[in-house]
Amino acid sequence: MKDDKDKKKAANPNQINIELSEEIAEGVYSNLAMIAHSNSEFVIDFIRLMPGVPKAKVKSRVVITPEHAKRLLVALEDNIKKYEETFGPIKKTNEAPKFPINFGGAIGEA
Repeated sequence: MKDDKDKKKAANPNQINIELSEEIAEGVYSNLAMIAHSNSEFVIDFIRLMPGVPKAKVKSRVVITPEHAKRLLVALEDNIKKYEETFGPIKKTNEAPKFPINFGGAIGEA
């Protein structure tokens, strides 16, 4: 059996084992992304906007190299294409997201 494992490792030397903790696997909801860059990196802030709250919080920040930013762009384009082939075109609007009036809490009374 050990020989089989060694053969599998030798057959695919570029394989990377990726660990995903339970906490990270849950994900973080974001409905806005802000992107900035310098000559050496791209910074992507994932933000959660909540209706009726004047402040928005950055929930996650990802810093990547320009090369990886380009790879991310290609991967997103590929995945969007596959998504739209399965589920139809994604609607693009120029409007701000519309939330239900009572989204996120009780309705106040005066």
